[in-house]
Amino acid sequence: MRAWFFSENAYPDLPPETEYESIRVTLPNKLYDPKKGAALYDRYIDEWLVAEEEGLDIMLNEHHQTPTCVDPAAPLVLAALSRLTSKARLLLLGNPISNRRDPVRVAEEMALADILSHGRLEVGFVRGVPYELAAANSNPVRTNERHWEALDLIIKAWTTCDGPFSHEGRFFHHRNVNIWPRPYQDPHPPVWVSATSPGGAARVGSRGFVQATFLTGFGGTPKVFESYRKGWSEAGRGEVTPVHRLAYAPLLYTSPDPARARAGAEQLLWYLKANKVPVHYKNPPGYVPVDVNVRFLRGAMPQLAASIKDLSVEKAIEAGIMFAGTPEQVFDQVKHFYEKVGGFGHMLLMGQAGLLNHEDTVHGIRTFAREVYPRLKEEFPDDAASRARGERTHAIAG
Repeated sequence: MRAWFFSENAYPDLPPETEYESIRVTLPNKLYDPKKGAALYDRYIDEWLVAEEEGLDIMLNEHHQTPTCVDPAAPLVLAALSRLTSKARLLLLGNPISNRRDPVRVAEEMALADILSHGRLEVGFVRGVPYELAAANSNPVRTNERHWEALDLIIKAWTTCDGPFSHEGRFFHHRNVNIWPRPYQDPHPPVWVSATSPGGAARVGSRGFVQATFLTGFGGTPKVFESYRKGWSEAGRGEVTPVHRLAYAPLLYTSPDPARARAGAEQLLWYLKANKVPVHYKNPPGYVPVDVNVRFLRGAMPQLAASIKDLSVEKAIEAGIMFAGTPEQVFDQVKHFYEKVGGFGHMLLMGQAGLLNHEDTVHGIRTFAREVYPRLKEEFPDDAASRARGERTHAIAG
């Protein structure tokens, strides 16, 4: 198992939520103090460097018009980390290509980052969360189709090396595509795609990309992973799916001191509890299929949608969206989750989310890296196969 340290780069110094309608899209940026923001980025970068020092890889992402993640241009941060780090793999998860107007520009940016990092880049692509469609002035309808056309165009731009080609698609039109530089890695950096629904995961599996799912817990993850495995096998990629093609992102905090572990975990829950968003941003018309909306109306809301304000550390652990406690407890929680979902090869641990201060964040990183991560790598080797719930994972022959 590989572990990637992940921070949402939040700006948590906000007024009481009773004073605003939404933390996303419309919260006035007069509440942002650029000097405080610069100091926060100094510490966030320092925390990524601590993670590398402790043997973890690094993940970053982007969001728009929200203090929950003040990184609206992840390629810029990626470029900085490409030069500040020297050994960690760098995962950008991800580029919201449904909302980007120019996929070729994305291909250029990622190729340059791969050059700057000397081939340490892993590139993730996301459809984008519903809140940001308004911020991007994008149509919620057919964002999946836009996503896949853009992704195919990006890969073609990376791998076509004998002169310009033209692309005339449904959503994108480009002439004379001939990017300089091309990627450092041959034929291109590893590709990740996030999906939290079984339908999306099956398509990712059929393409063989690394599948990442976020905070889907015990309720959603088994179905998502099983759909990926089905897509993988039906595409002729083999009867078994390697665990290194699957990734899961939980909130995670650990300390040898149980009281400190509990306090750190409570601070991480800010990321969920502060997400005050009205329904017209949560679920814009056309973002999800009609049948999904029907299920929502009948009460089948996503796992995280119910009782967020009342969410406790214990409930979050029980749901499988958080691993927290002493190193022994966290190891046992991860092992239990791993076995229930059939196995996964990457853990994208969100170890910083807003209210957690720098000292406690670094303490959590170091405790995990020194007291949990070595056991995970030994217990869950990369050559294992991901299996359906109830089947034992085992090494892939050959």
